[in-house]
Amino acid sequence: MKNADIKNLSKEDLQNQLAEAKANYAKTKIAHKISPLENPILIRDLRKSIARLNTELTNKQ
Repeated sequence: MKNADIKNLSKEDLQNQLAEAKANYAKTKIAHKISPLENPILIRDLRKSIARLNTELTNKQ
């Protein structure tokens, strides 16, 4: 998700997106431990996306 898209979300939407991203990150990490992913950079991208969402949520509060 791009920064411009994140800035346009409301607090509730940010919280929902953050919960989904964290769940997706946890699933991806477990799947990577069981068998290596084709694209392990996906884990890094998810982590950065979570950080962006957290930052924007903090700024809106």
